[in-house]
Amino acid sequence: MPIKITVPGEEFWDEKEEIFRTNPGTVLTLEHSLVSLSKWESFFKKPFLGQEKKTPEETFEYIRMMSLDEDVPEVIFHRLSNENVAEINAYIEDKMTATTFREMPRSGSREIITNEIIRNWMVSFNVPLEYENRHLNQLFTLIKVINEKNKPQKKMSRSELAAHNRSLNERRLKQYGTSG
Repeated sequence: MPIKITVPGEEFWDEKEEIFRTNPGTVLTLEHSLVSLSKWESFFKKPFLGQEKKTPEETFEYIRMMSLDEDVPEVIFHRLSNENVAEINAYIEDKMTATTFREMPRSGSREIITNEIIRNWMVSFNVPLEYENRHLNQLFTLIKVINEKNKPQKKMSRSELAAHNRSLNERRLKQYGTSG
C-alpha cells in the first residue's frame, strides 16, 4: 500500500519581476517495494538491506525511487520537511500485517539479502510477480509464512509420543466402553 506525502510549498522572491511568488505544496505517492529496492541497488551497486548505514544521498535517492509519480522535479524532494522524512521512515518500518511469529533462534546465516535473492524466494515459493509492488514488509511476511507452512512437521520426542498414544488409547477405551 503506497503512502501519500504532502510536501510543503514555498515562498520565494522573483528577482526578475520583483515580487514574492509561491510554489504550491505537492502530494507525492511513495511505495516501499521490491521495485524501489531493485532500482536503488541498480543505482548504488550494493545491497539496500545490508548493515551499512545509508548516507543522506543514498536515503534521498531511495525516497526518489519510491515515487510512483511521473516526472517529479528533483526540487520537490529537496523540499521534504523533517516531518515528511519521519513519516516516510515510519511507513518503511511498518510491518503492514496482522501476522506475527514466535521468536525463533537465528540460523546464523550471513547471507546478504539483495533484490535478486528476494526474487529467487518469490520464484521458489510461486509468489505472483505483482507482489513486487507490495510493501516490502508484506512480501517478507508472505515469504516467511510460506516457508514456515512448507517445513516438515517436527518429530515428537519419546515422551510426547507416549503421551499422545496414551491419550488415544484412553479415548478409544471410552468410545468402545471396554476396559482394555
